[in-house]
Amino acid sequence: MGHVRKDSEHHEHLEPAKASAHSEASEASEAGNRSGSPVLSRRALLGAGAAALAVTTAQWTPLGRIAAASAATTIPAPPQFPSGIALYQQTFQNWSEEVLVEGLWSASPASPADVVTLANWAHANGWRLRPRGGGYSWSPLVTPAGTPANVLLVDSSNLTGISVNSAGAATGGASVTVQPGATMDTLLGTLKSAGLGFTGFPVIGAGTVGGALATGGRGTGVPAVGETRLPGHTYGSLSNLILSLTAVVWDPTQGAYTLRTFQRTDPQIQALLVNLGRVFVTQATLRVGPDQRLRCQSWFNVAATDLFAPPASAGSKSLASYVDQCGRVVCIWFPFTTSPWLRVFTPTPNQPWVSRAVTGPYDFTFNDIVPKNVSDLLSQIVAGDAAATPQFTAAQMDAISAGLIATGTWDIWGWSSDVLLYVRPTTLRITSTCCNVVTSRARVQQVVSDFYAQYSAKLAAYAAQGQYPMNAPLEIRVTGLDQPGDCAVPGALGAQLSPLRTRPDHPEWDTSVWFDMTTVPITPGCHQFMGEMETWFRSHYTGSYGAVHNEWPKEWANGPSGAWTDSAAIGEAIPASYTDGQAAGDGWNAAVATFTALDPNGVFGSPFLDRVLVPGS
Repeated sequence: MGHVRKDSEHHEHLEPAKASAHSEASEASEAGNRSGSPVLSRRALLGAGAAALAVTTAQWTPLGRIAAASAATTIPAPPQFPSGIALYQQTFQNWSEEVLVEGLWSASPASPADVVTLANWAHANGWRLRPRGGGYSWSPLVTPAGTPANVLLVDSSNLTGISVNSAGAATGGASVTVQPGATMDTLLGTLKSAGLGFTGFPVIGAGTVGGALATGGRGTGVPAVGETRLPGHTYGSLSNLILSLTAVVWDPTQGAYTLRTFQRTDPQIQALLVNLGRVFVTQATLRVGPDQRLRCQSWFNVAATDLFAPPASAGSKSLASYVDQCGRVVCIWFPFTTSPWLRVFTPTPNQPWVSRAVTGPYDFTFNDIVPKNVSDLLSQIVAGDAAATPQFTAAQMDAISAGLIATGTWDIWGWSSDVLLYVRPTTLRITSTCCNVVTSRARVQQVVSDFYAQYSAKLAAYAAQGQYPMNAPLEIRVTGLDQPGDCAVPGALGAQLSPLRTRPDHPEWDTSVWFDMTTVPITPGCHQFMGEMETWFRSHYTGSYGAVHNEWPKEWANGPSGAWTDSAAIGEAIPASYTDGQAAGDGWNAAVATFTALDPNGVFGSPFLDRVLVPGS
């Protein structure tokens, strides 16, 4: 197991937080019980405006399907469609429900060979294919609104194979081969049973492995002071652990699409490791290492002004201090409140006597429940009373505090996936713009302090005008970068489109700070606000200070009219962010050229990717 220096004095100042949180949360919980207030599913809150406040606990699932042979189909069937592959009509809707595309056909291949068959059929008939996983994203990477009818969604739900090779786990030799349709829940559960795991991973376990790899999925964590990285682990993205992958690509000698396996030393794999769905990966082999027991403690007694203090005045309650102590920190701050929900995850081989052992994930069950007073406030906001936002965010924070006490989860201990998976598909539907700042570990506190000052000032300026565009939590995490050597393949190459890619011109940059700014999708002014924040990020964290990337599956290139509308960001700033500081011929344009070479016919493209994945200036 990795070694972490223990600092009991650092934790002592936290102990009163439990009593404080217990007292405040108990009062909130008792008040709710006295009033007899019902609770409802967070997912139920938002469907379409005020009507979304209906009481229901149904889990989000993709909209229903109509078999191709049914008389209920409403669009012409694809011509000369290959026999033996399931075909059906289904409306596509992403998880945040902001992308809705009707009138599309979907197919469910049963094997990688079926995907090859589909690719060759599409090429011969002038169709395009889009890989589809669980749909748990905010972005139109799968397919955007307005997608033409000659686009076929390729459902990966039958491609779920997982094979674990645990030999040599203690020295970093273990691996897992997985198909793209397997969910993160299934993969992590399989690895846990074999005594293996990852340091970090996306917290929505219902998402697919294919989706996580295509977008550079990551978790939270850097080495704590005194901690040694476990063999087979990385503090970067899941894609950084890929040893090899197999994709459907064009073979010019055969004049057809075929399966081809790429090793981690192949120059073309650099574009495929994080590919945005521009290719169809049918399986990947990833390095894995020994699983870890983690202790997760939740705190509420640390003021935001202390947590995000400028370095000159920061003390033992600063975010950087917690990162140094534990390495794994998740900070959730609701706008207009004074103290965030701070969670620290500490590698702890043996169960502390004050911690409750957990044996499965999703232990923060209150995340899926919204008390009536919170839903009432959201009703007011949806109805046009934006000034209720501060009460709404404070009520959300109170509900979390009460929930932690009611479920006994303020201090839990278990295997990595048991404590790091905590978001179900039933959670509140919010939209998110996430920017990450690649910088040096020594500047983490300055990075968060600068952001907090800017974000708070902008919230206040909007509020002074009667506008409240942000009504959901800000989430901050700190991760390492994609160090190719972590996969233990000599000569391993990095992902050209990973937000966690290292910068050769700044070897001191070893850390990434992620700022996930969320709000209810229908909130007026949210896109303008987030677009202004994106512009500030790019203008502030520059030069020797750091560099900025957006998280691919979230919203980005925001403008007053919506996400992905800032043409300057799409055509200039974003491509430059993946080119600056890299070796000549090893940046954004190189990745675009690889996609073109492996799929010159654009079979796996889309109108959205046609606009995004073009050579930068």
